[in-house]
Parts: sequence; structure tokens; C-alpha cells
Amino acid sequence: MLKRLLTSYLARYRPLLIAVLVLQTVQTLAALYLPSLNADIIDHGVATGDTGYIWRTGLLMIGITVVQVGFSIGAIYFGSRVSMSFGRDLRGGLFHQVTGFSAREVAQFGAPSLITRITNDVQQVQMLVLMTCTMLVAAPITAIGGTIMALRQDVGLAWLLGVSIPVLLICIGTTISRMLPQFRIMQVRIDSINRVLREQLTGVRVVRAFVREPQEVKRFARSNADLTETSLTSGRLMALMFPTVAMVVNVTSVGVLWFGANRINQGQMSVGSLIAFLTYLTQILMAVMMATFMAALVPRAAVSAERIQSVLDTSSSVVIAETPVEHVTMSGSLEFRAAGFAYPGAESAVLDDISFRCTAGTTTAIIGSTGSGKTTLLGLIPRLFDTTSGAVLIDGVDVRDLHPEMLWSRVGLVPQKPYLFSGTIASNLRYGKPDATDDEMWEALGIAQAADFVRSMPGGLDARIAQGGANVSGGQRQRLAIARALIRKPEIYLFDDSFSALDLSTDARLRAALAPNTRDAAMVIVAQRVSTIRHADQILVLEEGRTAGLGTHDELLVSCPTYAEIVASQLTEQEAAA
Repeated sequence: MLKRLLTSYLARYRPLLIAVLVLQTVQTLAALYLPSLNADIIDHGVATGDTGYIWRTGLLMIGITVVQVGFSIGAIYFGSRVSMSFGRDLRGGLFHQVTGFSAREVAQFGAPSLITRITNDVQQVQMLVLMTCTMLVAAPITAIGGTIMALRQDVGLAWLLGVSIPVLLICIGTTISRMLPQFRIMQVRIDSINRVLREQLTGVRVVRAFVREPQEVKRFARSNADLTETSLTSGRLMALMFPTVAMVVNVTSVGVLWFGANRINQGQMSVGSLIAFLTYLTQILMAVMMATFMAALVPRAAVSAERIQSVLDTSSSVVIAETPVEHVTMSGSLEFRAAGFAYPGAESAVLDDISFRCTAGTTTAIIGSTGSGKTTLLGLIPRLFDTTSGAVLIDGVDVRDLHPEMLWSRVGLVPQKPYLFSGTIASNLRYGKPDATDDEMWEALGIAQAADFVRSMPGGLDARIAQGGANVSGGQRQRLAIARALIRKPEIYLFDDSFSALDLSTDARLRAALAPNTRDAAMVIVAQRVSTIRHADQILVLEEGRTAGLGTHDELLVSCPTYAEIVASQLTEQEAAA
């Protein structure tokens, strides 16, 4: 998965990667040439007392060092550009993929996990790319070049390299094999702590209302302890790697000095060659150490890549038709034709065999007990879900055949849980119509019975809105969401229990204001209050995902026991008959 992900997103940066490789190669070769020059200074300058040779070779070393530094800076610059661009593209690709998911795919992964994958998981892979460009590229060049240069100094000590490098690789490989499962568990536990924290912050009012702070503290502590345990385990394994490398480097250095001193005594090796060999040995083992550091990043990046790729490989269940209908005369006609919906692997369908028709200028209300499928039914119209049986048609065209942009531009949806984005009232209303004027916004706010409280807020239309609309009440949030849908003047209005937070008088005024402004559109209202829907042109009663009744208020009182029970629980006999 990691290789596939890197190949997909790094291909466009091939020229920069080639530049990094060239720059790293030059600076590494320059670094490898310096110990040989140092050996020459010792053997031909210091030993013979040739000061001129020392100056000439010293100046050459300074020049090579300047070249090394310059090329190293260039390699790090281009490597950083590649890694940062890679992270940007990967986050953008994930975000684009997630925003194309239907509600089914979002529920499958879960919002906390998707957030972790777009942030933490991308960061792990991005860090691997950065370290590869700035460190790992130089490691094999240093190891191979250093070995060649060391052998040029003295072949008799080569066996020390043949022993130390395999020992080091075996120690590192054993440690990494134990780290990989820990990193996989760690990412899952990051998801878990993200989920718990998100739930607690979102539901802080509920927590305080029911005095559940101690229980939530314990719940967070458990998730935190699980993550801490896994982090400590992987951290101990990672911490073990560097002392192991240091021990091998030091033991090998002692061996070089011990056996090298004997070879000098026997006249088989010069002092300069010994120092150069020791320097090359250190460079080689440090290159292995850099590779070790990279090896510690690879397992976690591999786990993160698997999680990222699983999102990228998941296709939305809501797909655009091969030849979508992009132009159709929209009159606001809506029809459900034996429509049904079931989640994959579910024992029973959420909706089954739903059929009704709603034309422009009419209102269809949907009522039923909790869990009867009202919200799911409404979600089939703008294709938040796709039907698994039957069809939903707008003006005689299956919504699956319509181009999504055209479909969404013709539908105004007010969800069950109205959400406002951080910004201003004006910026939230312009989600419905980006080029809306102030007059259009005030008109929509007036219809939604929100103009009065907006005028009283500092700044009016420019009043600040916190994330999720946390700084306004539930009823104000609902009215702003209704205004956002009204401002685009769509052909079909969908209100998903959008009046539940309003008092009865505000509800009545809002519905009265809606009537003349939506007379040319089809309106579908999901509601729990009979008083909200009793005057609808037709009422669909759902029971366990099936049609229990369809007709007007008066007709259903006689023909539908389920509706009669709902009415009896909310209205007196006089109110029901009125």
C-alpha cells in the first residue's frame, strides 16, 4: 500500500526527485573524498614536514566542503518542497474523496477516523517522504561509496565491515518486526481517543446536565491509557534501536584501532590510512544508523498508508451516471415509485415499497414513529443515499440519471440537525446562493422569522457565527438554516423536522409566510407535530419503513389507525376535528 501510494502521488514530482538524487549524490561523494585527503595530509604532509602540501591539500578540502554544504542545502530545499507538496496533494485527494462519499460511506469509516486519516496518517507518510529525501537517499550512497573508499585504504580490515554490518541489520530487523503491529494498534487507538474527545466536546451540555463528568473522565482516561501503553511499547522498541547502533559502532571502532595498530607495527598500513579507514567506518555505520531511523518511520507510515489507501479505494455508493441528464425543464414534480433502501448486510430494509407523488404547489408531509425511516426517505431525494430498489423521479427523470450539480441546485434541504459554519450570518446564507444580495438575505430571513433577532445581533448580517452555530439557540439555528434554503428559491423544498425547536406561534407564523413564497415549488415536510402538517395536501404515514397510510388529515383519521393514534396523543378531539 505504501509503495502504491507513493508512486501515485510522487510521479508528478519526478524532476524534483531527480534533482534531489543528483544533489545528494554530489554532496555525499564530496563528504567521502575528504577522509582520503586527510590521510594524504597526515602521510605526505605531517609525516614529512611538508607545510606547502598541507596548505594546498587543506585549501582543496575547504573548497570541497563548500561544495558539499551548497549541494546539501539544495537537496534539503528540493526534498522539503517535494514532501510538503506530497502532503498537500494527499490531503486534497482524501478531502475530495470524502466529500464525495454518501452518508453510508461516512458512517462506515466514522467521522473521527476520517479526521485522523486526513491529518495524522497523512503526516506520518509525509514525514517518511521528507526523511527519505533529506536522509535516506544519502545513506546507500554513503554505505557503498564508503565501503569502496575504505577498501582502497586497507583491504586487510575489510572483514570488520563484513561482521558489523550484518550484525547491525539483524538487530534492526528484529526490532522493526516487533514495532509494526504496535504502530497498527496505535493508529486505531488514536481513532478511539479522537472519537471519545469529539463526543465529549460535542455533548458537553448533556454531560453536565446529567452530572456525568466523573464517568466521562474515566472513559477518556481508559482511552488515553490504552494509547499511552501502546506508545510506550513502541517507544521502548524504538529507543532500543539507537543504543544498539551505537554499541556496534563503538565495538567496531575499537576493533579497527586494535587490529589497525598491529598492521601499522608490521608496516602493512600507514597512520593516515588507519584514520581514514576509521572515518569511513564511522560514515558507513552512521549511514546504516540513518537507515535505521528511516526503518523506524517506515512501519508506522506503512500502517498509515493502508488506512489512507482504504479511503481512496472506497467508491461512493452514489455515482454519477455515464451520460447524466444536464438539462431538464424543472417544474417541481417529485415521485417515489416503489422505492426502498437497505444497508448492506442488514436483516431488513429501512424503507420498502414507498410510492407517492408530489407536484409543484403542493405539500406532502411525512410522519411516523422514531426509526420509521422518515429522514432516510428524505435523503433519497438529493441522493444522500441511493435507493436499493425502486426509483425516485424528479419531473419524470430518475435522480440517479440527473447530473448531481443540477439536482442539488434544484433542491433546498433543511436537515434534521441544522449546521452553521463558522463565519458570519451572511456567509452562511450565501451557502445557499453565493451571489445573494443583502436584500435577498433580509427577505429570506423575514420569511424564516429570523430577521428580528439578526437585527438585534452586533453587526446584523455580519454578526459572527461560531462553529456549528454554538453561539445561537436551537430555534435561531433552525430558522437560519431555513433561510439558507429559502434564499436559493429551489423547485423542491425538503424540511426534515425543521420546525421542532420553534414554539407554536413562531411555527405558525413561519408556515404562513412560507405558503405564498413556495406556491410554485413542491414541498416535503418531515415532522413530529401534527399541528405542523395537518393542513398539508397529503400526509404519508410511515411505520417500520412501510406505508401505513397516505391521504389528507381527515381521510387518515378514518382510514389509518397509526395516524389516529398519533393525533390522539397530541390533540384533543375538538382540535383534531377543527
